[in-house]
Amino acid sequence: MKNIIPLFSAAVLFLTACSPNTRTAKTADTDLNNEKSLFATMKMKDSYKVGEPVLLRFTVYNNADSIQQFCKWHTPFEPLMSKYLEVKKENGEEINYQGPMAKRMMPPPADSYVKVNPGDSLSVDVDVLKAYAIIEPATYKIIYTGQGISGLVVKDSVAFDYTRP
Repeated sequence: MKNIIPLFSAAVLFLTACSPNTRTAKTADTDLNNEKSLFATMKMKDSYKVGEPVLLRFTVYNNADSIQQFCKWHTPFEPLMSKYLEVKKENGEEINYQGPMAKRMMPPPADSYVKVNPGDSLSVDVDVLKAYAIIEPATYKIIYTGQGISGLVVKDSVAFDYTRP
């Protein structure tokens, strides 16, 4: 019974740190429609040859009138530390994530946030092959799944063909 109270307290702290009300990045669809919040996009070439880096460009936009911030955890803005993308073949088969999985202390410390000036954007490229076992030629789809931690919303997925040289 003595062990339940610390576990319960830790669970409450974790859940409140992850709640949308504790982040400054707005994720509601109404905010995106008003274009007064942070949002992100993903872009990449339509096709890559086997053995070539599969580069995904991740861009965060701030359309608000003030400085906004997002947690860089579960985004390409930090070194590869977690699974924040879902990569699937066109037949629906999910590709295994092979990168590291960091254990995090909640709430995120101040240095884990990235500020974006009003009307500005930040971009970063990530090689998807460094974390996902994309081996065989096929068409692949990538969906961003890190919004629960980062607070960023990406509306659309991206797709690419992986072809033989």
